[in-house]
Order: sequence, then C-alpha cells, then structure tokens
Amino acid sequence: MDWSIQEIARLAGTTSRTLRHYDAIGLLKPSRIAANGYRHYDQTALVRLQRILLLRELGLGLPQIAEVLDPPTGSRGSEASALETHLAWLRQEQDRLHRQIASVENTINALKGGEPLMADNMFDGFDHTQYKEEVEQRWGKKAYADGDRWWRGMSDEERAAWQQRASDLGRDWIAAAESGIDPASDEAQALARRHVEWLTGIPGTPAAGNGDVKGYVIGLGEMYVADPRFGANYATSEGGTAGAEFVRDALRVYAEANL
Repeated sequence: MDWSIQEIARLAGTTSRTLRHYDAIGLLKPSRIAANGYRHYDQTALVRLQRILLLRELGLGLPQIAEVLDPPTGSRGSEASALETHLAWLRQEQDRLHRQIASVENTINALKGGEPLMADNMFDGFDHTQYKEEVEQRWGKKAYADGDRWWRGMSDEERAAWQQRASDLGRDWIAAAESGIDPASDEAQALARRHVEWLTGIPGTPAAGNGDVKGYVIGLGEMYVADPRFGANYATSEGGTAGAEFVRDALRVYAEANL
C-alpha cells in the first residue's frame, strides 16, 4: 500500500513542494513514481518522513537530519554531535515542564484546602524571564519591564496567536531563502515589512517606541547571523547561516529604504 504525494502532504501537514524538495536533495525518495509522474510513498517512506518531521521540530537543519538518518560509514560521532545539543535542550524543557506541573498542582491543592497562595512558588517553571539579564543589558530595564508586563497580560489564546504569527513568519523566511530570490526583491521586502510590523507589536523594543528603529532592525538582523540561538529559526536546507544572512540582508534593504 502506498499514498500519493498529495495525500502525504495533507496527512503530514506539509506541502507537495516540500516533499519534492526532500526528494531533490536525497532526503526522502518516493517509493515509486506513477505513469502520470506523481510520486507515491509506502510505509517505509512514511516512517522516514515522521523521523524527518520530528527532527525538524527539534530544530535540526536538513543537512543535520540527513546525517542522523544516513550517517556516513564510521561517522557515528556526527550523529551524536547533531543530537547532543538538542537532547540537552529537551532535558531542560522536561525539567521546566515538571516544575510547571508542580506549581499548578500546588495551586490547586491550596485552593481546594482553603490555604493561602504562595506567590513565590506559583510561577516556578514559567521561564519567559530566562533572557531577562540579556534583554536589560541590550535595551535597558524598562524594555524588559514593558515586555514582561505585556506578556503576562496576554491570555493563553493571545500568546498562542502571537507564537503562531512568529512561527509563520519564520517558515515564510525559510521558504523565501531556499527559493533563491534576491533579498531586495518585492517578495523578500514584503516579508521584511511583516517582520518589522511584528517587532512593532512587542512593547519595550525600539521598534515599538521612539527609539532608533532603523538601527535596531539592522542590528537585529546582524544578531540573527551572529547568535545561533536566533539563527536556528531561519535555518535552510543549506545549513549554516545562509537563511539568517538572507533575513539580515532583506531587513537591511528595508530599513535603509523605509525607516
């Protein structure tokens, strides 16, 4: 039994274009190609696609995923190297979730037992403050305080919508970078405009106030390339900083022309 490329794209929540790209780079070959030219995938291919998508969720680039799935002979170290960082991150997330669960359980028990709530213990594990010191160093204490107040004031639905907006923007940047378009093209500049509008909605940043918006946007683009934590959000199939460099260049063009 096998499935057509359209069926697989729908079931996996991806696109036919992505699957064709995976085929082109040798990451996921179809099990057969029908007389009409359509790619078809069997169960073995589906299992491989599931692994690809799981590793993509962990933040691995396509070259790293290829190494994990098909390590060169005698190169098991590369597989371990590609996953060690992500294993450490997963353990941190696991610990954070355990602390969140304990915090919520303690709140429930206190409410049921009529006990006073201990504010100091209610937010353990809710680590949106993990970059507090870095933000204050870069943009000042007021910037962090404004952003923190904004984040705490959002509902769960609003936070999810904001995170989805950021995810969609990152996905579109990657697609644009992989398509080979010029950072100064209309398509790339439309993404840059969306990016700046997204930044403008975050209180505490220069983009949301009367600060040096142009310098902030250009500097942020440079940071995407220099800091792998942020550059990973724009990782393309080429690996390295190619995606982040594309975002940086497009933001610079936009900033120079519009800010």
